[in-house]
Amino acid sequence: MADAADRKALTNERIGYIGPIAQRLTDERTSLESKIIPVSAYIVTACVESFLRYPEMMRAIDAVVPAEQIGARARRPGCRVNTVHLWSIANFFLIGRQVYEQLDPAQAHDLEATHAVLDFWERATLGFRADGTRHADDTATAAPYDRAIVDQLLAGTTPVDDPALRTRIRTLNATLVAYLFLLYFDTRVGHGDTGPYPLPDGRVLLVRDYYQMAESDFPWSAVAKDVPYRNLTAALVLDGVTVDRVTDFGTTYTTPEDFLQNLAGFGLFTTDDLPPGEVRPVPLDELEGIVAAVRTAQREHYRNIAAMTRDEKIRAGAYVYFSFLRPIAAEAGIEDTFDWTVPRDIPPPIYDLVSAMEGDNAATAREGPYYSPLP
Repeated sequence: MADAADRKALTNERIGYIGPIAQRLTDERTSLESKIIPVSAYIVTACVESFLRYPEMMRAIDAVVPAEQIGARARRPGCRVNTVHLWSIANFFLIGRQVYEQLDPAQAHDLEATHAVLDFWERATLGFRADGTRHADDTATAAPYDRAIVDQLLAGTTPVDDPALRTRIRTLNATLVAYLFLLYFDTRVGHGDTGPYPLPDGRVLLVRDYYQMAESDFPWSAVAKDVPYRNLTAALVLDGVTVDRVTDFGTTYTTPEDFLQNLAGFGLFTTDDLPPGEVRPVPLDELEGIVAAVRTAQREHYRNIAAMTRDEKIRAGAYVYFSFLRPIAAEAGIEDTFDWTVPRDIPPPIYDLVSAMEGDNAATAREGPYYSPLP
């Protein structure tokens, strides 16, 4: 093992690399605060919990399955060890560390804890990306699926030359995105894109995964008991579209912006109850049934959120964020060995402080580095 000076230098390199990317992505977000959900309060709560608990949890996961192997295993449709989850496990810890810089600098400057998290993150993300880079920001791409997966998805696509089919696909996508945004408590991680995957004929494949749509570990997900699929994967064959970049948030920017107007082929698949890496086509005549079931679940979920207290909303949202580590633990087969309760370790006075936060959707104002290096 490298000595403390080497670990500190390496950790500070990672902090310095992560910070500017995090700042750009954070400043690009169109909205943070919701009219019905205290997003800022639950994010900071989750990040403080991540700062306090992730180091030990990551050490435990790494001892069972090394982080780089988890990242490599995750290169498959339907797996939530994805671009945004990997981005988040480092950044949530670092945001929580920022809070503790004001409260307990000695704890915030714990070399071993910070090194443990960022070393785990780096090995996992290198295993996932498998191209020597650590962020989608490095290449403007996020394309973890290999040729065999791409070919399997392409084989299940149908030409989109009927305006009625295009409308049905638009409706499905818009419905799932809106539903998952609410199901994940105003967080855009319920769906994510990978790509671009260039095709020999000059067209391009974009893959969109819709995650954990049905009943799950989310305590409120009983509303989704009649949603017929837990996970869906859409293969989108685009013609005449330039994919400008895919971000670490799993968001795609294209020219033209509305890439669905240039949708040449479409396939829908599920990974439910299949061995890792396999997909099963979903017949397109099921689209309307999926949309109807999702809309029913969304209406009930909205009513349930409206009836929650502020504290209940914060705890639910904080669980969504803190449990970004959960699919990683699941890959190691030990997710049930952890207590996922949140908030749990945040001191009550700090929780009282952060739970009162109200966001204003303004860009982050911070002098100096986005994340402070270890002194």
